[in-house]
Amino acid sequence: MPVITLPDGSQRSFDQAVSVAEVAANIGAGLAKAALAGVVDGREVDTSHVIERDAALAIITDRDDAGREVIRHSTAHLLAMATQELFPGVQVTIGPVIEDGFFYDFATGHNFTPEDLQKIEQRMVELVADDLTVERMVVSREHAIETFRNMGENYKVQIIEDLPGSEEITLYKQGSWMDLCRGPHVPSTGKLQAFKLTKVAGAYWRGDSKNEMLQRIYGTAWANKKQLKQYLNRIEEAEKRDHRKIGKKLDLFHTQEEAPGMVFWHPDGWTIYQTIEQYMRKAQREHDYQEIKTPQLVDLSLWERSGHADKFSDGMFMLKADEREFAVKPMNCPCHIQVFNQGLKSYRDLPLRLAEFGSCHRNEPSGSLHGIMRVRGFVQDDAHIFCTEAQIQSEVSDFIDFLHAVYADFGFTEVIYRLSTRPEQRVGSDADWDRAEKSLADALDAQELPWQELPGEGAFYGPKIEFSLKDCIGRVWQLGTIQVDFSMPGRLDAQYVAEDGSRQVPVMLHRAILGSFERFIGILIEHYEGIFPTWLAPTQAVVLNITDKQAEYAKNVEDSLKNKGFRVVSDLRNEKIGFKIREHTIRKVPYLLVVGDKEVESQTVAVRARRGEDLGSMDLDAFTTQLTNDVARRGRLLLENQH
Repeated sequence: MPVITLPDGSQRSFDQAVSVAEVAANIGAGLAKAALAGVVDGREVDTSHVIERDAALAIITDRDDAGREVIRHSTAHLLAMATQELFPGVQVTIGPVIEDGFFYDFATGHNFTPEDLQKIEQRMVELVADDLTVERMVVSREHAIETFRNMGENYKVQIIEDLPGSEEITLYKQGSWMDLCRGPHVPSTGKLQAFKLTKVAGAYWRGDSKNEMLQRIYGTAWANKKQLKQYLNRIEEAEKRDHRKIGKKLDLFHTQEEAPGMVFWHPDGWTIYQTIEQYMRKAQREHDYQEIKTPQLVDLSLWERSGHADKFSDGMFMLKADEREFAVKPMNCPCHIQVFNQGLKSYRDLPLRLAEFGSCHRNEPSGSLHGIMRVRGFVQDDAHIFCTEAQIQSEVSDFIDFLHAVYADFGFTEVIYRLSTRPEQRVGSDADWDRAEKSLADALDAQELPWQELPGEGAFYGPKIEFSLKDCIGRVWQLGTIQVDFSMPGRLDAQYVAEDGSRQVPVMLHRAILGSFERFIGILIEHYEGIFPTWLAPTQAVVLNITDKQAEYAKNVEDSLKNKGFRVVSDLRNEKIGFKIREHTIRKVPYLLVVGDKEVESQTVAVRARRGEDLGSMDLDAFTTQLTNDVARRGRLLLENQH
């Protein structure tokens, strides 16, 4: 006679074992209809799951984040079913949920076209109308392997063979079609009412370029058609802002196959990069950071001692020289400890803040590379604070204030805070992790900031606060982080002399504000749609002469502004002024300074903003003041005003 405890604390008793669906029906007809899955004693299950003893139960509906996950996962199966019906011989591989949607990878010699996607989507709609029951089956490993081998599903056989021996093997069947899956899934296909297939891409099996190329179909799924429409509108806006397209249009950077995941910066793109680096260098100096530079190649033994070789080896590039094995550094932390270790430190030296624009390389899967957003070679605004345990909270609080000021300068004001706690694979004692997690939580609470916990998402060496921000179209980007590390300094022999003369191991705070410069610039490009605030614009003003007669004056204006530190060029080509204005407007230059005979005579410039606004005539001093004030504001304006 199970007693079911609901999230509000109320309880319901049943005379016999009862399914999640039956409990929902017992509560009310509306909930029974809305139920997609359940959470029994913390484990997500199908609505068909039978509860035989006392348990805590929460019903998952499409109003929950978990409900949207179930919908998307189930829609991925719907996609696979429709695809295999329409294209016999296609093999299924994996179909996970991703942010805002899902994908499914197919092994096929056929290249899916946009027309194919339309056909598949129409078949999915028909399968929804059929309202097929989704059935969960538990089978033996041997039975599953035999079943999929007989079906010609060789990839599924590989997946099953690689699963841990202790793992339960479950299949999901809808109609005559079935797939290997952990679940949970919606009770029937009729629950899937709002979806859209979005694109096709190539993807290597298991993300390894040595493996065969698969066809990946992406899609999105939502609770209702209204949410779907809102999402599709957002995607349309995002596509207009694609940093790869804008980067090419504005001649900022490029990537190419000979250097996968590496960025070729062009002059204008490198100007933006340097502007950001110089800004961060100055800001860090003002916050008492000392800048250092450490090697790219370090003997593997250091990475073994730090724990990276054990936990991160797949992401490291290795090479051999002089009969030694080296690693290209994937992060800067162990090298910063080597700087700390040079010369005995005292408690009076703490906190010691060491910063580096550290160039790192990580062997990201080729299928995950994306413009400059996801790369293999990148530079971090990385720093490490060596401090005592008593200094942690104040250092974290000061860092949060620093981070807020930086984000505001770039035009971001809405920050999301998450505390990522200990993962299963970690180094250090539970007592150290307890103290580290508490110190970060206390720092957030002291700042009176709203935060949520992400269990198990910490780094292997310590918990962290993750700082994410929203861009102008509502997308969330995880950027900054600060991590407490009680472990790595001791593993690498870091010590300081305490006030009582004893040798102590310092606490190490790993912190970054922008993350990687490459990714951050990609975010800025999309946030501003290439229309950078004046302080970041590669060219801040261009001087345009109407005829050759004004060329000398135009050049003098350019030189005068350059000498004051502004990024200014002159366009003295023998072209019509309308043509030149249009061209530089397309390149999104903040200010266009037009000079004709009138301006030469009055020693002024006719000022136009990049949106076409006529700001009138100004003498050079007045425009210099205008430009100075604009640059000084950085990004601290509403987006519409920045444009």
